[in-house]
This record gives sequence, C-alpha cells and structure tokens, in this order.
Amino acid sequence: MADPEAARPTPEAAEALGRLVERIGLVAVVSGRPVEFLASVLPGDPRLVLAGQHGLERVAGGRYDVDPRLEPWRAAVAAAAEAAGRAGIPGLLIERKGDIAVNLHWRTVPERAAEAEAYGRRLAEDLGLDALPMRMALELRPPLPVDKGTVIDELAAGRAAALVAGDDHGDLAAFAALGRLVDAGRCGHAVRVAVRSDEAPAALLEAADHQVDGPAGLAALLTRLAGLVDAARAVPADPGNPADPADAASPPPA
Repeated sequence: MADPEAARPTPEAAEALGRLVERIGLVAVVSGRPVEFLASVLPGDPRLVLAGQHGLERVAGGRYDVDPRLEPWRAAVAAAAEAAGRAGIPGLLIERKGDIAVNLHWRTVPERAAEAEAYGRRLAEDLGLDALPMRMALELRPPLPVDKGTVIDELAAGRAAALVAGDDHGDLAAFAALGRLVDAGRCGHAVRVAVRSDEAPAALLEAADHQVDGPAGLAALLTRLAGLVDAARAVPADPGNPADPADAASPPPA
C-alpha cells in the first residue's frame, strides 16, 4: 500500500483475533507500527497484547510501557526525519513513527530505490541509528537490542505451542527465535507462517513451515484456527491427556 497510514487489518482477521483472544493462552500482535496505531485498528480486548515498534513499546492488560533506553535517541530520530524531508528525493515518503523511528518509503518510486536506500543508510550512520530493511522501505531506529525475535522469545517461551505469521524482513528474527525456542525445549511445537506477496522476502518464504496468500489467506487461517480451538473445547477432556488447548501462543507479527 502506497500510504502506510491507510493500512488496515481485514475485517475477517480482526474478527478472528477477537475470537482467539478469548480462547487460547496468549494472542499478540507484534508489529513495526506504533502501538497507538495498532490499538486504533484492532479489537479493543485488554487481553490482546500489542507490541509496537518491533517491541520497543507495548500495551498489555491496558498498560502502556516503552523501553526507557529510547530516551537518549529521540533527538536523533527527529533529526533523521527532518533531514530526510529536506533530502529532495522525488517521491520519497517520510513516515514518522512517533519519536521512536522513521521510515523512508519508495514504493511509489521504485526507480529511486538504490538512491533512497543509500541515502538512508548514510543518514543512519551519521546519527548513530540502525537502518533496518523493510518492504520497499528503510527504517531508521535506535540501536537497541530489541526486535520481533526478542519479543517472540519472551512471549512464546514455556508455551505448549506457538504460531507466528509474518510478511516482512523483520519477521525473520521472529521465525528464528521460535525455532531456537523449540530446539532448546522451551516451546513444545511451533508453526511459522509466511504471508506471500510480490514483496515478501525470499528468505522468509524459505524459513516458513506454511505459506498463505496475502492478508486474506492469513485471515482464513486464523479463522480456521479459532474454529479448531472451539471444536477441541467441545470434546470432553481425556484424563490420560491433560494438555489444555488454551495453553498456546499465537503471536502474529504484522
């Protein structure tokens, strides 16, 4: 989508998340978007965990938290946004993500990709920021050891099962973290779902256990998962198998 502010979850996906948050142990949306944006477009259930800015801010149980290590970097992020706005690269869209990060988008001018990315990386280096590749964009953010992988490592640890879905470069860290948890015996079972699109990174598709076609495909998968949980709950408990289907994590990064 050319305008990142216009992005919205499909109604089917939002409905499925609302059903799942009532039925399983943990549902989280782990996104590069600010939590303010996530809260405005997703179900308002306080049980839904929102991890925004790749984990630098979070809303859980109605409480907002932000990483205190951000404070000394806010001025550098603001300076990056101002400098990018003066760069004069035709068609480059500057997306301010509060004072935590700034994205440089060239989706509407793909012919400027090399120029815009090179400029963004130079700017990040000058200001001491990290430069993270995104889909047709580059994100400039504080150099803190926080990403979707660290969030998944925290949320999925100790779970009987976890599902992570993603469609962007940042989701590679989430996939890798989930794999490490399973390998270490810290998560029982895991499914990594890649959301296919023309812009989905090839490495993400290769790392996935399952693929779906676009947002509609992910919404259909989440809806089916909610139905399966309902069906499992309708079956009388087996004393020989005390596992509770609610003991699962379903954090789909956005």
